[in-house]
Amino acid sequence: MTSPNLTDTNIDKLAELFPTVITESVDVDGNVKMAVDFDLLRQELSDSLVEGPQERYRLDWPGKRAAAMAANAPIAKTLRPVRDESVDFDTTKNVFIEGDNLDALKLLQESYLGKVKLIYIDPPYNTGNDFVYSDSFAATKAEELLRSGQISEDGVPLVSNPKANGRYHSSWLTMLLPRLKLARNLLSDDGVLAISIDENEHANLVNLGSEVFGTDAYVGEIVLKNSSKNDQSYISMQHEYIVFFVKNKTVNIGDWTERKEGLEKIYAAFEGFRKQFGEDWAAINSAAKAWYKTFPASDPVYGNKHYDSMDAKGVYFGSDISGPNDGQYVYDVIHPVTGKPCKQPSRGWVFPPESMKEKIAEGRVHFGPDHTTVPKLKTYLKQAETQSLTSVRFVDGRAASKRLALLFGEKVFTNPKDELLLRDIYRAVGVSGEDIVLDMFSGSGSALHAVWELNRTSGSAVCFIGIQLAEDLNASLKTAKGAAKLITANAIKLLGKLDKPATVAEIGKQRLRLAGDTLRGTAKGLDFGFRVLKLDTTNMTDVLRSPDDTDQLALKQLEGSVKSDRSAEDLLFQVLLDWGLDLTMPIVVEQIHDRQVFTVEDGALIACFDSEVTPEIVHAISRRQPLRAVFRDSGFASDDARINAEQVFREVSPATDVKAI
Repeated sequence: MTSPNLTDTNIDKLAELFPTVITESVDVDGNVKMAVDFDLLRQELSDSLVEGPQERYRLDWPGKRAAAMAANAPIAKTLRPVRDESVDFDTTKNVFIEGDNLDALKLLQESYLGKVKLIYIDPPYNTGNDFVYSDSFAATKAEELLRSGQISEDGVPLVSNPKANGRYHSSWLTMLLPRLKLARNLLSDDGVLAISIDENEHANLVNLGSEVFGTDAYVGEIVLKNSSKNDQSYISMQHEYIVFFVKNKTVNIGDWTERKEGLEKIYAAFEGFRKQFGEDWAAINSAAKAWYKTFPASDPVYGNKHYDSMDAKGVYFGSDISGPNDGQYVYDVIHPVTGKPCKQPSRGWVFPPESMKEKIAEGRVHFGPDHTTVPKLKTYLKQAETQSLTSVRFVDGRAASKRLALLFGEKVFTNPKDELLLRDIYRAVGVSGEDIVLDMFSGSGSALHAVWELNRTSGSAVCFIGIQLAEDLNASLKTAKGAAKLITANAIKLLGKLDKPATVAEIGKQRLRLAGDTLRGTAKGLDFGFRVLKLDTTNMTDVLRSPDDTDQLALKQLEGSVKSDRSAEDLLFQVLLDWGLDLTMPIVVEQIHDRQVFTVEDGALIACFDSEVTPEIVHAISRRQPLRAVFRDSGFASDDARINAEQVFREVSPATDVKAI
């Protein structure tokens, strides 16, 4: 009932590559386990080792080793379903996890290993005032917060990671390293990691991501011009970044394209010109040039100003028609009005005479007013609506805030990410079909909302996993200033009216409910639900065994070891995690022989956690021949009853994997 021990997993991988380096060792409890002989491993890699005080290129900081070990350490925790906070619990493919993302990522390792197409994260920017997840490897969380200057001795929150702290950058790197290591495991081979960040940790992020994902995994970044502030010393920072890494470049070859922005405005304008000037193409050309000049250079419309001509087939621009080699195709092209040979390009034509005649007959060649100008090839906007994903974006930083405020009726979250921008990025990097998007710092839920916007506009069935800590808004209110203080107060007041705890996680869940209600009216048949799962301690009670206890006494203590506040559905989700099953499999709850039975994914798993497992219920479940069956161990009247149940399955459904917990 713990998450996977990733150190053991790594040893298994080494065993496949170098079986001779595997040996055995005895742990502190006297158990024999597989281990690695590092002397033998050094021999296998003798030509590629870097040891001792040699200089080497790497990112290093105090706490790095402990952070790396934290990623591999197993935890005794679980995810508990919360139906009352969910939407379409039984059928949705979306998951919202409330809890620390480090623990949540560990629990997802079996169920979503290699299944996630895109992971987007918006971690704390480490400005000195934002929240930093402070993972403590040798002290309690309170001790760590006090030591790092994040709370006072009375427990009052101070700045989250003050720049005066000698471990300012180290604390941030220590927080992010284990999360990136675990996230990498979840990505599919063609998976993409996208991270929002500002200048405070941008350089460290690129280096850290390159270390975790590989030196060639970093593929670039988008610079977002989203501010016009003028309140900083030296250089006023008016942009942020979205940094991209890929898991495997040989699988994801980077064919990332996006639809050009501003196309609708351009098409609408030319439609107006056509109504005004009819087929006076010269007048349309003059009007278009004047219209483009009304836009600033930062506007996407202005970037397409060369598309200034139109014919009956649509909007186009005249592109170069000269050949790649000097003098390859030299011949006369007759002007359709003057009847004289047109001026030729200095390198000759790009097409042989026959192809040129075809292009002219099809109306694909643009002629000037007379033969003194070189003809051009018509390139239509309809055929060039996409471009490679570009590295610079001009984004109105207020737009996302306004849309979120409109959804809630007032501002309840500061600086939410732009869900429409994220939607377009998902589409550009190839998120489609039934892919999975994961956001481990989901905040107000922008990245999750973006998935629904993608599905609504493209007809895909992409699903999401969101993870958000239940950050206390009342604690944030104590240190908030200016507009942030008012917005935080609005959020607390709103959640109070809804009888919800004042946390960031509740804002995210409520945003999804409101967005789902809005989008259902625009897109029928799509999944706008989500399962809420909350991180908690294991469902099993701790059994303290003294050295004098016999095996029989220990087994007696284990009977009824499920915690009293845990439901049968809590146990079901523990089983899903332990078996590595998808957490969104459809669940049917029914009564069979007066016992509650859960059927998951049409028989992928059938479970009965009743306190009395009768022969009748065992036979009924075995006749359904599920792939897996699980019972509550203490529900069997005796060891013989459990053995008889296993015998029933061997006879009736021998392919069923049977377990008791």
